[in-house]
Amino acid sequence: MAEKKDLDVDYNRAGFGGALNFGKKPALLLIDFAKAYITPECGLYAGVEDSAREAIEVLNAARKAKILIIFTRVEFTPGGLDGGVFFKKVPALKNFLKGSPMAEFVNGLEPKKNELIITKQYASSFFGTNLASTLAANGIDTLLITGWSTSGCVRASALDACQSGFIPIVISEAVGDRDPKVHQSNLFDLQAKYAEVKTKKEVLGYLSSI
Repeated sequence: MAEKKDLDVDYNRAGFGGALNFGKKPALLLIDFAKAYITPECGLYAGVEDSAREAIEVLNAARKAKILIIFTRVEFTPGGLDGGVFFKKVPALKNFLKGSPMAEFVNGLEPKKNELIITKQYASSFFGTNLASTLAANGIDTLLITGWSTSGCVRASALDACQSGFIPIVISEAVGDRDPKVHQSNLFDLQAKYAEVKTKKEVLGYLSSI
């Protein structure tokens, strides 16, 4: 605890950790809720079932608030030709070759017909996709972020949201990673530099006020 407190003091003294407020028109982004991460037989199993349950609650609240909802999924062509260096660096991405059951959405986190699905090949939900233009065209100023993993696609997407002019709100209980230390360190860094890390309770209160 002392180390965490010292770190907070150091970062604050350096000028990190400013506050971003919720905007007026949010969208919910659900990043890569694939069965691979909750299937023990899969090498990508990460033990993140709790964050999926929390994300379901957020999703239901977002649907009730009638905001824009966007899901992302990862899919590669046979051989991973469209995955470039990333596919070579991370052999586990073979779980997301087209047709793999491991790439299917987790139960309870499947898109409805009127909700958008963005298929991507890289970590950020923005890279090589139409996410930024879709958000801009719909007048979105705030991106509520859930998904997997905190250190990978969640972090990359939050960073690109910030760089694209959208307020990134990472929902702490609704994102997850395979190691709690990695999860917490990335939430700390996101809060310090690129995003707001909010609790589910705070986000549900925001959604209910819309």
